[in-house]
Amino acid sequence: MLKSTANTEIESRRKAALARGVGVLTDHYAVKAENSEIWDEDGNRLIDFASGIAVLNTGHRHPKVIAAVEKQLASFTHTCHQVVPYEPYVRLAERLNALAPGDFDKKSLFVTTGAEALENAVKIARAATGRSAVITFNGGFHGRTFMTMSMTGKVVPYKVGFGPMAADVFHAPYPNALHGISVDDSLNAIEHLFKADVDPARVAAIVFEPVQGEGGFNPAPKEFVERIRKLCDDKGIVMVADEVQTGFARTGTVFAMEAYGIAPDLTTMAKSLGGGFPISAVVGKAEIMDAAGPGGLGGTYGGNPLAIAAANAVLDVIEEEKLCDRANTLGDTLKARLEALKADVPEIVEVRGPGFMVAAEFCHADGTPAPELANAIRVEALNRGLLLLTCGVYGNVIRFLAPITIQDDVFAEALDILENAAKAAKGL
Repeated sequence: MLKSTANTEIESRRKAALARGVGVLTDHYAVKAENSEIWDEDGNRLIDFASGIAVLNTGHRHPKVIAAVEKQLASFTHTCHQVVPYEPYVRLAERLNALAPGDFDKKSLFVTTGAEALENAVKIARAATGRSAVITFNGGFHGRTFMTMSMTGKVVPYKVGFGPMAADVFHAPYPNALHGISVDDSLNAIEHLFKADVDPARVAAIVFEPVQGEGGFNPAPKEFVERIRKLCDDKGIVMVADEVQTGFARTGTVFAMEAYGIAPDLTTMAKSLGGGFPISAVVGKAEIMDAAGPGGLGGTYGGNPLAIAAANAVLDVIEEEKLCDRANTLGDTLKARLEALKADVPEIVEVRGPGFMVAAEFCHADGTPAPELANAIRVEALNRGLLLLTCGVYGNVIRFLAPITIQDDVFAEALDILENAAKAAKGL
């Protein structure tokens, strides 16, 4: 794919105008997008296997989402729900209360970003328990605010140069059989924290991703989730499932926790909830959610009317188009293609992930991570018109986040590009 004068000119302007810390993956400047495709300033077409980092499970500009937003746009765009409320906000809360795992009364809160959802989950857990400490896991990503940056288990680029982290945040290893970390290792590390660093009677919450996102699409073993649930029950700790990236059909169920048959006390969600519009939520046990007093939760733009309209439409699309079933079908096809690719690219040491939340991890023959190969494949794929993302603590994982609504012919085209790009990066 040839680099264009329009993209190059805007890229020069970006470097002069934007803070260096706002990292940008490509120099293709979008002008149009539909479902699984993006076109840039010079008409170059990209097949989107990034979805704005897991935001577009229902694709770019899904007609039902756009129609719902246009209808709301004709009525009003902002009142601040805490000042003048509106019914669609209540309706979305009712629907999420019914959908979120757990056979108990639930309540919801809407804010704007995933990090806000995690911040509020910690606030709620602290209010409910009267405790302050939080335990999270290595490799986890929870946001870039000071609290969520502190909770995140990856230093570069999220923590470098930002000084002391928030207090009372502790990390334990996340299970990863490929890298020799067992469920016992993780739970023993938490017990060690209780002995060496923090009294369990001071721990408000244990926060984890059922499938780590930025950490490499690492699924939590069922035994791990079961033991975390028991630990939280035994110690009076609030169990928080961070479903910001896993939510809304990506893993083959509306929420990843459904597959475990275990309900967290609180669930955080964002990204694909809004179908491209900024909205996030905390949903959980009513008595825990009600621990904060009136005015303690919220935000000026939290539950913006346009985003609420989009989110209600997203839930309709997931149900009507059976996106959970489609996620499993697409994921099975992608995983089979990646497994077959191992014959030519033996550095693919593991293909993993539930539903259509799929990743391939690359390592050298001696077992050391191969981030240079993962990035070379990403770059080669981009040059051929396929947008991919890398992730993982070592940067050696390619994650696949195409819209679940991707057209069959575009999906087949993308898989061919992926295979050819991987072989080209290997010099085959």
